[in-house]
Amino acid sequence: MPRPAGGTVAGPATDAADPVPPGAAGPASSAPNGADEASASWRALGTLVQLVVTEPDRLDEARRLLEADLADVDAACSRFRADSEICRLKAEGGRTTQVSPLLAEAIAVALRAARLTQGDVDPTVGAAMSAIGYDRDFEQVKPIGPSIKLIIRKVPGWREVHLEGRSLTMPAGVRLDLGATAKAWAADRSAARIASRLGCGVLVSLGGDIAVAGPSPDGGWRVRVQDVTGSADETPEGPYALIAIRDGGLATSSTAARRWQRGGDVLHHILDPRTGLPAEPVWRTVSVAAGTCADANAASTAAVIRGRAALGWLAGLGLPSRLVDATGVVFTLAGWPDDSEAKQK
Repeated sequence: MPRPAGGTVAGPATDAADPVPPGAAGPASSAPNGADEASASWRALGTLVQLVVTEPDRLDEARRLLEADLADVDAACSRFRADSEICRLKAEGGRTTQVSPLLAEAIAVALRAARLTQGDVDPTVGAAMSAIGYDRDFEQVKPIGPSIKLIIRKVPGWREVHLEGRSLTMPAGVRLDLGATAKAWAADRSAARIASRLGCGVLVSLGGDIAVAGPSPDGGWRVRVQDVTGSADETPEGPYALIAIRDGGLATSSTAARRWQRGGDVLHHILDPRTGLPAEPVWRTVSVAAGTCADANAASTAAVIRGRAALGWLAGLGLPSRLVDATGVVFTLAGWPDDSEAKQK
């Protein structure tokens, strides 16, 4: 099996990963990254966007570049926009279609994630995701609703999707959902583009999927990984850790976020493609560092789906990882610092 490249992790962090704001020391942190960083945050792609650069006078231009990139990704990949390119594929009815270079790249990343995870991360879950109620931007999904019939059915499968350059062929009725890979890929793509264009260090976080490029601050980019999403300025609830990353990417997948209830069933957004239903919540959160955010996200998502078997799988891949089970017990693998060590860094 192809192996994702490992990332560099020093010190520890938390399970919804957030960069520690410049000039504000995080919990148990002795000093901030440095006064020469600047940051901005806003919402796009239905999630929180955080941007940090090592040259404050380049923040405005970096934000302009990132906003443009995310607008392009949304127009190509959103399954919640009737006018998006990916939604228009439904009308093609199994014919070979020429897609834009951007959508072709996004689909290629999704298919690579499927190969790396032996199909655990599968982009053909679109119809199954809609069937369990996640059929619109998550902010518009009602948190509580009436019962729905949950049917076990295997999704069509990523091997049914054939991409040659920009030529895409897949059976009629297959609905792609790139939600498991698109944010992480977009973070990688934008961080690299901004660093190359502006010549500075860059951190891009899209809903906690983090990519870094260019020169890192002294000591690396400080990130807090936490079990309960919250403001980076506040002491988090639940287990957390502070880490530093110097290259590559960091991603966290969670069964505790993006949840909704239908009747007596509590559902979440990480589907097992073998059943078309949410994966068993063995892990509350899984955080992984890798050579890219896209690889880190593929591994963290697959780990949620694999349950306890993820421990041996991630260790075998040599990917620094932090897993928190449903009872709050924390497991660290492959060089990820223990939480006690992490909080002292």
